[in-house]
This record gives sequence, C-alpha cells and structure tokens, in this order.
Amino acid sequence: MTALSADIQAFCRRPAAEILADIRSGRVSARETMEAHLACIAAWNPAVNAIVTLVAEDALRAAAAADAAQARGEPLGPLHGLPVAHKDSFSTKGLRTTFGSRVFADNVPACDSIVVERQRRAGAVTVGKTNLPEFGAGSQTFNALFGATRNPYDLGKTPGGSSGGSAAALACGMVALADGSDMGGSLRNPASFCNVVGLRPAVGRVPQWPAADPFGGLTVAGPMGRTVTDVALLLSVLAGEDPRDPVSLPGDGAAFAQSLERGFRGCRIAFSEDLGLPVAADVRAATRACVPVFEDIGCIVEAATPDFRGAAESFQALRGLAFASGYGGLLPRCRGVLKDTVVWNIEYGQTLTGSDVAAAGLARAALVQRMRSFMETHEFLVAPVSQVAPFPVEEEYIRNIEGVDMPTYIDWMRSAFYISLSGHPAISVPFGFTPEGLPVGIQIVGRHRDEIGVLRLAYAVERAVGAWRAAPRLPPEEREAR
Repeated sequence: MTALSADIQAFCRRPAAEILADIRSGRVSARETMEAHLACIAAWNPAVNAIVTLVAEDALRAAAAADAAQARGEPLGPLHGLPVAHKDSFSTKGLRTTFGSRVFADNVPACDSIVVERQRRAGAVTVGKTNLPEFGAGSQTFNALFGATRNPYDLGKTPGGSSGGSAAALACGMVALADGSDMGGSLRNPASFCNVVGLRPAVGRVPQWPAADPFGGLTVAGPMGRTVTDVALLLSVLAGEDPRDPVSLPGDGAAFAQSLERGFRGCRIAFSEDLGLPVAADVRAATRACVPVFEDIGCIVEAATPDFRGAAESFQALRGLAFASGYGGLLPRCRGVLKDTVVWNIEYGQTLTGSDVAAAGLARAALVQRMRSFMETHEFLVAPVSQVAPFPVEEEYIRNIEGVDMPTYIDWMRSAFYISLSGHPAISVPFGFTPEGLPVGIQIVGRHRDEIGVLRLAYAVERAVGAWRAAPRLPPEEREAR
C-alpha cells in the first residue's frame, strides 16, 4: 500500500464517499483500505477505547472477498468495501453484542439487526462493535464492562453518548461510516462532541428489529459520518420499509442518494441560542456565531423558540416506561451489576401510574401540534445540540449549568431530547470549537419527515464552514514514533 502508507491517517479521515470512489475505480483495493483503517485502530484505539470488539481477521477476509467480487465484474453495493463499525446495542450475528452491560458480556446473537443487515447487504465490511453506556443510558460513554471512551480532541474529556464509541471512531479515522441510535440525543450529542455528523431521522425512517417495543416512538436508529454527504449515503442504505418494524415508513432510501445542492435564498430559519434552557457560556457563544453563516447563504434568520411546556416531564415518563418494559425483568436477578442510573430509570418507570402515562402522551401530542404550527412559518429551527461542551471523562453527568441544578442524569440534554419528543428530524453538524479547542456542533431541526431538507441545509453549512476538516492530533505514543 505504498501510495497510502505515507499518510494513512489522512487517507482514513477522507470522506467515505471519496474512499468509496477510489475503491470502485481500482485506485485502491478494499483490502488495502481495510489495512489502513486497522492501522488507525492500532494507533488510536488504545487511547480512546472506541471499538470494544474487533474482528480484524474476519474484516480482512471480507475485504478480500469484496475485491474478488469486483474483479469478477459482479454488481457492487453502494457501500462496497467501506469499513464500518456497529454500535454495541445492534445485534450482530455470530459477533458479541453486550449493550455495554456485564449482564450480556457473553451474548452472541443468532441474527443481525436490520441496521447491520442492510449495511452488509450494501457491501460494507464490519470491523467491530463500538462502545456505549450501559443500555445506552446517558450521554457519557462508559460502562463497567469496557470502561470509558475518550474524546479524540482531548483525551481527558468524554466523547458524549450514547453513540460515543461510534463518534470517536469516526473522528479518528478508524472507520469510514458508523451507526447509532438516539432516544434523547445519542446520535447528535456525540457528533457535536467529536466534530462529526449525526442525524436523528424521523420515527420509522430507519426500521428497527429486534425491538422490545416497536411502537415506542422515542428511540430511532440512524447514520453517523464525518461529512453530511457520508451521512446521506448511509441513510440511503438504512432507510426503507420493513415488515418486521410495524412503524417503518414506506419507500426506500433513494431520495437520500440524490444531490444535496440547494439554494437557500429567502429560506426562513428560527434561531434559538438556548431553547429557553441554561446553556454554558462557551456553547452559547459558539452557537450564536452561526447566525452570520446562515445569513451569508441567503437565509432569513429570526430569533424564535418553540413552546416546550411539559416536554421535560413527558419525556422523562416515556423514557422511564421504555426502561421498565425493556429492562425491568433484569432487576430481581441483576440489580447488583447494573449502574445506579439504569436502576433508577427502571424503577422510575415502574412507579408510573396509568394517569402518569396518559398525561405524558397528551403532553407529547400537544407539543407535536405546537411544533407543527411553529414550523409552518419557519422551515428550519437552529439551536444548540448540547447545553455544555465536552466535560471531564471522570464526570458521569452534568449536575449544574450556569448555576442551575440538573435534577437527573439526563436533564443536561434537554436541548436534544425536547426535539426527540417532537418527532422531527434533526442533525448535528460540526461548526466550531471552544477557546479550549473542544468541538461544538449546531443542531438543525427540519419539518416533519423532511430529512432531505435537513441534510441539504447542513451540507450548505458544512461547505461554508468546513469545521470537520480539523482533525484530532495523533495519540502521544504515535506522535513520538513519528
């Protein structure tokens, strides 16, 4: 791999779409591509702990098979030869899936999740599984089974969560694409913290199976990438109806494979620097700085914030219900090995009355209608992704923002979970950095099921700013070796 060995790091941090074009044209083979990414894993993973199960030999064999198929002139899938990793909450046939919990330390599924199945069918090559907090509980990626994942831009900070392993792996160039899930911000928060792109699609856009409660409507699966184009590429593969998911949306992902070019002159955007929430000063300043960018591309930017009355209480109740139904059966026999916040969330859900659940559903329905009215006069809402910048990896969660106490371990993520509750698609796109050099993304929220609109506006911002190009520095041991 002479042409690549001079700068493997730079090669592996290129957009996945460019790497794919090189493989298809024969400029580089799928096996050479995999070897380069495995070199990045060897250099970075000991420092960041993003990939927790690695199947290097299997990946090399699969990459060689992809090359052989290409040599025979067989049709090539839309992700042909691209190295990918799957969040450790997605089932992988024959490959350990732990959910970040000691309870499932030796769990080897007999089937793939739809998300994994579709990537493999599209020609992607699985290199391993990425870290997450236990059962995806919280926006800080650590667990008792694998330990903490660290932020590539500052190894003393968290990459966020719960798809923190996916975001960190992308930032380092360990994989070309990654997947994740999002209940309260788990695709958007780590993307913001790690200077990559994370899209929360509309409910049902990406089918989910196996699923404990397919009608839950809070958690979605979605794509992550280093660029907006890469995220659209992966979404084009993941999206589309599947009978195993009763709420999956009709159609396929073809719409997301089209051009992201669009003019935005006269487009009305609502901008809120805080969504009515406490926001750290450095994040507030970085978010406010995006307004001239939107104006420069022709948008009409107006200060406006949706009415989120009752959203916090509704989300907490519906989240508690999801934890009680999904993991409540574990408490009698596994309480001692579950983390405290998981136990709390399960027990909170178990204490809910029928009236509590009804009230939460009604509050959510009212929010959906208020958001629909709000978005009739604004095509997009732009706001902070997270209320704080990346924080110390030893700190399990944020307890206070600008003097305001956070009652629970997820309250510091209201800026993301308010949007989750509304059901609107939202993306985190890299925008800038704090004075300390920590990444800050901005959140773009679109109209009902308008992921393509969200992707196009994010693409325009990405071209104007180009923040994703600021790569993390190599780990200390690798710098010394050079």
